[in-house]
Order: sequence, then C-alpha cells, then structure tokens
Amino acid sequence: MIAPPVLPPRCAARVGLVALVLAALVAGCGREPPKAPEKGPVAVTTQAIQRHDVPLTAVYVAQTQSSQAVNIQARVAGWLDKRLYVEGAVVRRGQVLFQMDAKPFQAQLDAAKAALQRNEAALQVARANLNRTKPLAQLNALSQKDLDDAQGQYEQAAAAVAQARAQVTEAELNLSYTTIRSPVDGVSSFAVVADGTYLSPSNSQLTTVSVLTPMWVNFSVSENEMERIRNEVRAGQLRLPEGGRFVVEIEMVDGNLFPYSGAITFADPSYNPTTGTFMLRATVNNPAGVLRPNQYVRVRLNGAVRPNAIVVPQRAVQQSAKGHFVWVVDKSAHAELRPVVVGDWKGEGWIIADGLNDGDQVVIDGGVRLTEGAAVKATPYVPASPPAPAAAGGTPQKGAAGVDPGRGATPLPAPYPSATPSSVAVYFPKGLASLDAAALRTLRLAAAAYVGIGTRIEVTGYADRTGNAAANVELAQKRAQAVRDELVHLGVKAQRIALVAPVAVTGSGPDDQARRVDLRVQQ
Repeated sequence: MIAPPVLPPRCAARVGLVALVLAALVAGCGREPPKAPEKGPVAVTTQAIQRHDVPLTAVYVAQTQSSQAVNIQARVAGWLDKRLYVEGAVVRRGQVLFQMDAKPFQAQLDAAKAALQRNEAALQVARANLNRTKPLAQLNALSQKDLDDAQGQYEQAAAAVAQARAQVTEAELNLSYTTIRSPVDGVSSFAVVADGTYLSPSNSQLTTVSVLTPMWVNFSVSENEMERIRNEVRAGQLRLPEGGRFVVEIEMVDGNLFPYSGAITFADPSYNPTTGTFMLRATVNNPAGVLRPNQYVRVRLNGAVRPNAIVVPQRAVQQSAKGHFVWVVDKSAHAELRPVVVGDWKGEGWIIADGLNDGDQVVIDGGVRLTEGAAVKATPYVPASPPAPAAAGGTPQKGAAGVDPGRGATPLPAPYPSATPSSVAVYFPKGLASLDAAALRTLRLAAAAYVGIGTRIEVTGYADRTGNAAANVELAQKRAQAVRDELVHLGVKAQRIALVAPVAVTGSGPDDQARRVDLRVQQ
C-alpha cells in the first residue's frame, strides 16, 4: 500500500478548521430559522368621548377708530399768533389750542358798538318827535302826513338799532373765534399751520382732536364665514348669544388682554365687494387712553356655543393622504383606525364634527406606534395642569407679560380685567419732577386697572443719593404730586389717592431706579 502523504503541522491545523466549518454548515441545513420574539401590547393613553356644550371664541384682526374725531378749523380769516397746546397731548374740553390776532376784530367790535349808540340816540329823537306829533294831529294842529312821517322815522330808527345790535353780536362772535378751543376731551394731533400764518378759508384746518373714550374697534367678517355661521345656526350646530350680544375682548399687540371689554354696536348692512367682507364695530371704554386711533389689535368674540360637541386633544388627530383620522380602542383592546371630520380648534383641543360617538375610547398618546388591529394596553389620559401663577413679590422676567421692558421691572396691569397690579413704579429723569413719555405710558396702563377698583392707592415719592437732603425731600414730594395729578386726570377718583411720606427719601436700588414714585394698592 502507498502511504498517505504526511502534511506539515500548520497545514494539518488548517484542514481541521475547514472540516469543522463544513460540518457545522451541513448540520445547520436541517434546522428552521429562529422565530422573532412576539410583540406585546402597545402602551397608549385613551380618553372616553363625552359630548358637552363648548363655548367658542372667534378672533379677528381689527383696527381702532376714535368715536369722535373733530377737525379744529379757523372760523374767521386773520393772522395766527400762537399755538398754545403740546402736539400729541391729551386736551380737555374748553382748553385753548390756538390764539389768533384779536386786534382787528376788537376794532370791528368797537365800531359796531359806536354805531349802535348812534342809532339808539336817533331812535330816542324819533320817539320824542312821534310823541309830540300824535296829540297835535288829534287836534288837527298837524296834518295826517306829519303824523305818518313821524311814525316812519321812528320805525326806521328802531330798525337801525336792531341792525346795529346784530352787528355788535357778529363782531363779538368774530372776536371770540380768535381764541380757538377744543370742543371735546381727546388727544390732539400735530398743528397743520405754523405760527404767523394768515388763515383763510383755503387753509383753515388747524389740527384734529380725537376722542379716546369710548373707542371704536372695527373688524370685518368674510361673506363665506357669515354664510357658514347662518347654516350652522339653522342646523342647530351653533348657538349665538341672545340678541347677538357678544362679549368683545381686545387683545393687544403683546398678547395681553385690554382691561375693559366691549360690545358690538354697529353692523354695516352694505357688502364691500373689494374685500368680500361685512364690517362690524365694537365699542369699548378707554378711560386711560391706552388705545389710540388707527391701532391694530385683535378682537375676541365670546358668547357663541357649539352644543353637544366632541372635543379631543389636537395631538390625538393624525392626517394621511385620505384625510384626518384618530385611533380608537375597541372592546377587545385592539386598535381601530377611525376617519373623522374636524371642525374648529378650541384651545388645545380639536372639535370633531363627525366620526366619533359617545363612549369611544380615543388614543391620545402612543398612536404613532399603532397599526390596524394591534393589541393595546390602555391607561386613562390625564390632562396636564396649567402652570401656577408666579408668586407675589417675585422678580418678573425681562420682556414677560405684565412687565414694562422700557424701565427695568415695572409691573403693568395683568392681562385680565379682574387683575390689578399691587405695586407700580414710575421713574423720573435726574433732578426733574415732570413726567416723561415712559412715565406717562406706565401711568396710563396703571390707571386703566385702577379706574375699576375702589381700594386706596398710596403714592410715595423718592429721590436718588445726589443733592442735599432738603432739596431731595421737596423733589420727592413734587414727583408724588405729579403722579397723583396725572392719575386724577386719567379718571382715578382723587379721594382714593393718598400721598404717603417715605421712611427714607432715598429710594432703593441704583440711582436710575431710586428716583421714582411707588404706587401701592391696598388689598
């Protein structure tokens, strides 16, 4: 026999390894592949559907308008001497705005009075002549013609006196027109003409005074939306407030709500073909002048109700190429895809117009992992509680709602009419007791909340560390008095405001915050 070749040790090891691999492959050919582990039920949160009446809020972009914008015009021709008001300031009824040169009109009045005296003297002579003529004519000492002449002279003299008196009245009116006053309370505009201008009918416009309270807020509703509302009301899907008395809230540009609500007072019956809308007007009180004419705001109409509505959280609703749908858990704890027809948004919820019924268990969280017929392990959905309000006395964040970003951390009126700032700081320039634009803005916002309450308001003035003590005490008192006067001017009752002396006239904080006036509302 021929002996088998003897392999080197390294080759023998390789052959053995190959044999083992081949043996493992041959053994594996007869086995089934391993099965994937079975999936358990998908954990989700669900909410049981329950119909209930849902109040609705409609939001529209609006623009403010003065309820009475008065054009101030010169009523006589003449030279304009001086403008006597601050452009853009709030003016009161009867306040002098312009003064014209009165000397020519005074001269006309004096001439008219002199003519009246001359005609009154002529009337006395004519009366005496008539009194003498009458008895002589009765005695036939004078003819009837003499009596008629005396009677005619008397009547002519009386008519001349009446005409002279009318000329005096006209001259007095023209003289009074040289002092031009505001006929209403409101905010003034810029002066159209400069001092020293000759006024005539062609350039008689001087300025405009716009009434600030009440303020009109105009907004438009499209024709399609008006028709949709009518159809839903007829179908019983929408219930409007009785008499159409919506509560109108004003949302400012920063998102805060204006402290006063209003009502719709006018609906334009005509259709605007250019915009395809109908114009509505709401009237709202604006005693502190926070709202100004031609300002853009949002209006919220409250009062409509959608009866027996179904509302689910917005994240429960998904969308596919076929439309919106939700996942529903059936009685056997399996997922079912349910197409739905969606309606309006209600806060964080979505009104479902069709597709769901009372008692349906709608998946709120975990729906993205579901497939049709998947096993489900459901737990009740618990809505997140709203964030707690900030504690009183805390430091507000810069730029947050209720904080004046222009002057450090000055509290402003809260977004809701029932909220009132307990403390407001009004800052002053160094060494001055006059209110600048930032201080006036802070006081207007504060007064808007203070007008509607009846509690005591304490006003305390402070100064910084510069200057001598006596001068600082006087300066702090003047600042407090200026704030009090402005609050009264803005409609806060004077008897509710108390000037309180500070414990130390130097205010707390750095100098730019130390020179201030603090307002505190006694709760």
